[in-house]
Amino acid sequence: MIYLFTLLLCGCNIQDSTPAKLSQTIKPTSYVQIQQLFDQLDYSWTTLDQGVPDITLHNFPADLSTVPNVKQKKHLFFLSLLPMVITQNEKVLQQRDQLKQLFAQYDKEQQLSVDDKDWIKRLMKEYRFSNDPLNNRTQRKQLLSRVDMIPTALVLAQAANESAYGTSRFAQQANNIFGEWTFIQGTGIVPKNRPVGETYEVKKFSSLNDSIQSYINNLNTHQAYSKLRASREMMRSNQQPLQAFYLAEGLLNYSTRRDAYVTEIQTMINYNQLSQLAQLKRREKSAFVADASINKPSQAIPSNHRSIYDYL
Repeated sequence: MIYLFTLLLCGCNIQDSTPAKLSQTIKPTSYVQIQQLFDQLDYSWTTLDQGVPDITLHNFPADLSTVPNVKQKKHLFFLSLLPMVITQNEKVLQQRDQLKQLFAQYDKEQQLSVDDKDWIKRLMKEYRFSNDPLNNRTQRKQLLSRVDMIPTALVLAQAANESAYGTSRFAQQANNIFGEWTFIQGTGIVPKNRPVGETYEVKKFSSLNDSIQSYINNLNTHQAYSKLRASREMMRSNQQPLQAFYLAEGLLNYSTRRDAYVTEIQTMINYNQLSQLAQLKRREKSAFVADASINKPSQAIPSNHRSIYDYL
């Protein structure tokens, strides 16, 4: 039986500037359960024009590596993350819009309410920004360059690469799908081949959604990805769509492999046609009915298993 419960997507951070929405969360113990749910919702790679259902996958099941066909595994992986990526990006864009509105209001009235000022302070803390954005337009631009979305194609390509399509040890044991580190000893998982003398650990997340949120915030705040943010801001200034392929060039510092890593991410974006997902939205009305009677496995796709690296 698929274990389902209703989860209120809210928290204590600044992202919750709009009323929270109810999302359906699934904690699968088998990839078949995920596929059954997607079948029930008519959610597949070929029905994306209908929008993306508002569902949240808490974790990847341990048997994900046993999916008999690489194409099926890829689609399960991408479709599982897609609703959460869209939701997190929507929250960031809501923050961006609200921030721009407050800047415009301040320019007009030369003041803001205490609540509005507190909101900006909390936003600055979340995005690790310490300069005054109200009275300095350069600082405004710099803050806005941080408060922006990460293209869906880039998120999915990096998630696939860093987590081996959800099958890596860290994805399975720590819900960490982007390889993020922590330097707080005892709070993460120690990598097996960590060099002697190093203290970093791979960060643990309570859910996949938390991993996505942390990753987006990381790219939006860390100095290592300032080039990515500058390129994104340039696209915004030129009223161009955000292009994941070119923004990937700002990931040189994400891996010690540098240029080879960037090329690999770009190849994954192109090969899997992930840029076609750029304009996807959540379904306006996603009627969700948990049918515990569904117990037939999805129609099997002929086995043609190869290493994921054969598809890069």
